[in-house]
Amino acid sequence: MKQFFDTLKNIFSIEDLRKRIFLTLGLIFIYRLGCFVVLPGVDPISVASQDTSAKGLFQIFDLFAGGAFSKASVFALGIMPYISTSIVMQLLTLAVPYFQKLQKEGESGRKKITQYTRYGTVAVTAFQGFAYVKFLYSQNIVSAEISPALFSLSTMIILIAGTIFVMWLGEQIQERGLGNGTSLIIMANIIARLPASIWAEAKARAITGSGILMLVLELAILGLVIIATIMLIQAIRKVPLSYAKQMSGGNNAYTQRRGFLPLKVNIAGVMPIIFAQAFLFIPGTIAQLFPDSSASGFLRQLTDFTSLPYNIVMFLMVVLFTYFYTALIMNPVQMADDLKRNSGFIPGVKPGANTAEYIDTVLSRITLPGSVFLGLIAIMPSFAKMLGVNSQFAYFFGGTSLLILVSVVLDTMQQINSHLLSRHYDGLTKSGAKIRGRNVMSTDY
Repeated sequence: MKQFFDTLKNIFSIEDLRKRIFLTLGLIFIYRLGCFVVLPGVDPISVASQDTSAKGLFQIFDLFAGGAFSKASVFALGIMPYISTSIVMQLLTLAVPYFQKLQKEGESGRKKITQYTRYGTVAVTAFQGFAYVKFLYSQNIVSAEISPALFSLSTMIILIAGTIFVMWLGEQIQERGLGNGTSLIIMANIIARLPASIWAEAKARAITGSGILMLVLELAILGLVIIATIMLIQAIRKVPLSYAKQMSGGNNAYTQRRGFLPLKVNIAGVMPIIFAQAFLFIPGTIAQLFPDSSASGFLRQLTDFTSLPYNIVMFLMVVLFTYFYTALIMNPVQMADDLKRNSGFIPGVKPGANTAEYIDTVLSRITLPGSVFLGLIAIMPSFAKMLGVNSQFAYFFGGTSLLILVSVVLDTMQQINSHLLSRHYDGLTKSGAKIRGRNVMSTDY
């Protein structure tokens, strides 16, 4: 405990780190305040008294928006349009030559990609804003005194401005604060739902008579799931490397230095789950468009996270998308060429094609258990629900929310650790081991 308080003292004794922490907390506080500002034209009393909680297609939106979606807030769409556009741009830089060229142009190319991402965010927010207006009318919480055309136009403008402001907050945290701004905003939204979820579960347990003991057991299981998720994120396969270096003196003598190539077991991160959820939104949309169709019942099951078809399809899609995304971001041939140019080689493996084949084999072997474990995490909320956990709290037992929470915490701890070690203080970990995290907006995800 003494070491913990000493570490806190060291953190706040560094002026630059202290300013970054307070700035980050202040900007997140401003964002959370905005989540409670109701849109003009929406009756706040109706919002408070009526069950406007998002269901089906919009449930994931409300989770990542920290409840702002169901509260009809000016930040109802939050940072999600920016996330969606960034994912599309990330894929374009992997598949489209023009964007690949921009990425290789350095700072100027990255600025152009950022500008395209901002324009795309405005377009996506406008489209989602129009859909959100329809959602608000379906909830009967819009004041009848305001013109539908005026309300639709003003709401879309406000939602676009709100998303742009949230995007700006994230950029300010990224540049002047601590951690990845977008990731921290999403994490703050998810954590904001946690107390209400635990309270709802506690009330449910009190009603059923199982009491506090069952709630403590659930929290203990949640802790074990978090530990397993951390192990998945931190796990790497170290491929041994040797580098040949010519000695000075004009002779042909060479020395070798050793290292390793770290290949993460979960290279794709949370991206496969996001892709799978995006594809599973499609059946729900079709079912809403054709409610009288004979297949609508099955399609609706694919949007119910407790149904067997949903869990089977979700698990298989996460496994497949893990292999797909790993193949997109990892190029064994390029890695082998880079090693060859730097006079590096894997002991016992010939440079060139054989090295690329060896790396590809290792990636395939470590991706299989990583994808299976990721698939299990994706469907873990359904198991929690089947064991009697309420829907709100069940979402924290796995899926995108848990992976984002763990990843962002590890990434922020890594940055704090770097600040401490650079000023010759003890790090956050007693052994000095490196904390490996991944932020939400990286290709590492």
